[in-house]
Amino acid sequence: MTSPSTQSTPTAGLPDGAAQVLSAVRLHGCRSRVEIMRRTGLTRMVTAQRVQHLLDVGLLREEGFGPSSGGRRPKQLTFLPAGHLLVADVGWTSVDVAITDLAGRLLAHVAESTDVTDGPDVTLSQIEKLFGQLLADHQDIGPLWGVGIGIPAPVEFGTGRAVAPAGMPTWDDYPVRERLAERYDAPTWVDNDVNIMMLGEHREGAAKDNDNAVFIKLGTGIGIALVSEGRLHRGAQGCAGRLGNLLHLAMSLRQSDLPPPGDTAGQWTAAAVVQKAKEYAVDGTSPWLAKVVAQGETVTAQTVAQAAAHGDTACLGLLREVGAIVGTMLATVVSLLNPSVLVIGGGMSASGDFFTAAIREAVHGQAVPLATRDLRIVTARLGSRAGVVGAAAMALDQLFSAENLDATVTRGLQLSDHR
Repeated sequence: MTSPSTQSTPTAGLPDGAAQVLSAVRLHGCRSRVEIMRRTGLTRMVTAQRVQHLLDVGLLREEGFGPSSGGRRPKQLTFLPAGHLLVADVGWTSVDVAITDLAGRLLAHVAESTDVTDGPDVTLSQIEKLFGQLLADHQDIGPLWGVGIGIPAPVEFGTGRAVAPAGMPTWDDYPVRERLAERYDAPTWVDNDVNIMMLGEHREGAAKDNDNAVFIKLGTGIGIALVSEGRLHRGAQGCAGRLGNLLHLAMSLRQSDLPPPGDTAGQWTAAAVVQKAKEYAVDGTSPWLAKVVAQGETVTAQTVAQAAAHGDTACLGLLREVGAIVGTMLATVVSLLNPSVLVIGGGMSASGDFFTAAIREAVHGQAVPLATRDLRIVTARLGSRAGVVGAAAMALDQLFSAENLDATVTRGLQLSDHR
């Protein structure tokens, strides 16, 4: 099986510019050769040649006619070869698994509870079992083109391996990509879970049509991902978005008595809320939480949100305090990166308007005024689907990139021959 890092060896012989033309159709909705020319800047002759190459190998097809601009009505181009992807989003406490088509649309989706600290063998076996169940129920979906997965750890994108993941020692340097590529005989890509959630929201959610966007995940873990000039920014090794130092600074500035992040800032948000909430339940500061504990129920971040929604003063104050800390941290991010939209996702994003309002107040009060003048701060739209939608986008972007397009076409032709 050829790995993504080596699958750029030319085999299909597609000329330069073919990936650019394909991207214009696949990602930007160009339906005619004239629209492709405007989007790419390629000449009429080059555009026509590249389109024909893509028609010949089956990545594009002509379907119907578009409106006339004075001459003959142009034939409409569309991208949607037969086939599917297998994608997964691993969180600290849950795993989402899906099958998508080659436009990234979900064909089937299932989620289960998990414990990522059980290790990669347990978690990946669970994913493989769920893949098998979905495939058994969806057999007429064409060949498998690729696999995409996100995990809650810093990932060196070139190798697809986690590097020194806090709280997940057994995942360190584990060959996730190699295991899935061999298991499914398909190109496989692995990234950080926040990156794929950003891709999902950028492709189909709250950051759609925004070329400069920031996504922050606030749940069991906390992390940031960035789209700059329309492209996901991973950094040199793939670890962009680590927030430990900024979080320490924000807590210091707010003089907060919340539990400090320590060596696992990526797990701070919900853990800090729950730890403080349990103290409120024990000492009676929060009557609502005291009742929850008395009934033998577990205090979670969602419990705190429910209490706040019912007017519990202590929980309202707790969420506002966390929101102010997060907002102070994000003010630095906004001033540095100047996004047009800041998307708040993860379990904590469902904590109510008072939580979002505290974040918004801190960002607008502390960031550079020009950076916040037109900034929108919104909650994520895709919910639990963001990760699998983003994992599909990641795999598709890699499959049809200029570096990998020849190998993808060659494999696609081989898959067609074996049908």
